[in-house]
Amino acid sequence: MPKAGSTLSLDGEGKPLWVSLELTYQCPLNCVFCSNPVDFDDYREGELSTEEWKRVIREARELGALQIGFTGGEPALRKDLEELIGYADSLGFYTNLISSGIGLTPTRLVEMKARGLKHIQLGFQSCDETTANLMAGADAFRRKLEIAREIKALGFPMVLNVPVTRHNLPQIPEILNLAESLGVEYIELANIQYYNWALINRDQLLPTREQLEWAEAEVARFRERVGERMTVYFVIPDYYDGRPKACMNGWGAIHLTIAPDGSALPCSQARSIDTLSFPNVRDHSLAWLWQESDTFNHFRGDSWMKEPCRSCDEKEKDFGGCRCQALALTGDAANADPACSKSPHHSRILDAIDRAAATQDRPEALIYRDAGFNCEGGER
Repeated sequence: MPKAGSTLSLDGEGKPLWVSLELTYQCPLNCVFCSNPVDFDDYREGELSTEEWKRVIREARELGALQIGFTGGEPALRKDLEELIGYADSLGFYTNLISSGIGLTPTRLVEMKARGLKHIQLGFQSCDETTANLMAGADAFRRKLEIAREIKALGFPMVLNVPVTRHNLPQIPEILNLAESLGVEYIELANIQYYNWALINRDQLLPTREQLEWAEAEVARFRERVGERMTVYFVIPDYYDGRPKACMNGWGAIHLTIAPDGSALPCSQARSIDTLSFPNVRDHSLAWLWQESDTFNHFRGDSWMKEPCRSCDEKEKDFGGCRCQALALTGDAANADPACSKSPHHSRILDAIDRAAATQDRPEALIYRDAGFNCEGGER
């Protein structure tokens, strides 16, 4: 099984090459693997205004950033999305929309294309309506399928992003065939990473190694058949790799996330590290946040590392793994990522695999952000 973490090392020369703007945490879906904070409701107020987002975009460009991803939550819930896309395009950004599709319309898509939107990543849970709605926590499958067709009809390059769990993994051949029929250029079968809502539901979501190996073989057969007509990414969870992923190519190396309230984060999950305070774009320039703040410098380099990371000959490849995962599973963000077999906490990963495998024959109810949605795909 190939490595879960990227083997590609990018040198941003001290610049945040990719900037992710989380315009809102609001979302019409209730995905069981949602990466939004578990304390989602605490962030309903205080979103940045249009002019504040424009200042962030301008300062990001001045820092040397090349790509902007408009994301959330669901970014289409912001009525100023088209205006922000146009502003970013006017400054020379490559613009990418990361969306569930809910809130997009043919009219809005036409406007976004006219404003300079270059690329769309559409979240898609399954080719099967029942499974898709189960995972999304909403009756959304048909709307997503309609918007996928609209996106391709307008000529947008598109990534179909399919978060993979044990629920939709058996459908991978059919999911790939659907992607082919839609004419997408890329499909990302991304076995989910276990943070926030996904961590809460981990026992009911994590596939077995045997299930993953079967899926990997199916992906290989599909790749051989379609050749270069479609690029298929199959991202294996680091739980089964023995080595951690090279998270974000290193803390504060090439990636910068701005949360809806203006907090600056090295990654979308970093807010979970409650021993750090995250500076805000309302109080500081983006240049200061990126270059000078204690938060962005905290886990840069390797001086923060404990053993065995400090003396590991692979630390320049994986940067010690994921700080948020280390915190979630060990209680200390500076510990070696438990996904690594060298970590003294690796048994926590092995125990999680065993617990998840034990639920294969006795599934329990999934937990949704909206407790009013049940696992049969309807409202209570």
